[in-house]
Amino acid sequence: MSAPADDDVYVRYLVDDVPAAIDFYTTHLGFAVRASFPPFADVARGRLRLLLSGPDSSAGRTLPDGRRPEPGGWNRIHLRVADIAAEVARLRAAGLTFRSDIVSGPGGQQIVLDDPSGNPVELFQPA
Repeated sequence: MSAPADDDVYVRYLVDDVPAAIDFYTTHLGFAVRASFPPFADVARGRLRLLLSGPDSSAGRTLPDGRRPEPGGWNRIHLRVADIAAEVARLRAAGLTFRSDIVSGPGGQQIVLDDPSGNPVELFQPA
C-alpha cells in the first residue's frame, strides 16, 4: 500500500456537534483548527490530525445495510501528559466528564475522558 508523503497521523472521530467538538479539542486539549466546514473539521496537535465528522458529513452517512455510524466506543486517541494529576484537576474544574479515576500500572498512569459526543480520549503519564 502506498501512502502520501506526510508523516501526520490521522484519526477520524464521529461527533454529534462539530462546533462543540472543535471547542472541546482546542480549548481543553491544545489542538489547533486546520479546516472547518459545517459538517466537518480537521484539528491538529503536533503530528496528530483529528478529523471530526458530524452526522451530515460523508463519514456519518447511513451504510447500505442500514447501520448508522455513531460516536463513542473504547478505541481512542492517546495523549501523553507530564503531570496527569494536574491535568485531571484542570479538566475537572472545567466540568469535563471522566469515565473513571486515574488508573496506575507498570507503564504509568492513565485516565479516559469523554469529548462532547462521548468519544474517549486517554491521558497518559509514562512511569
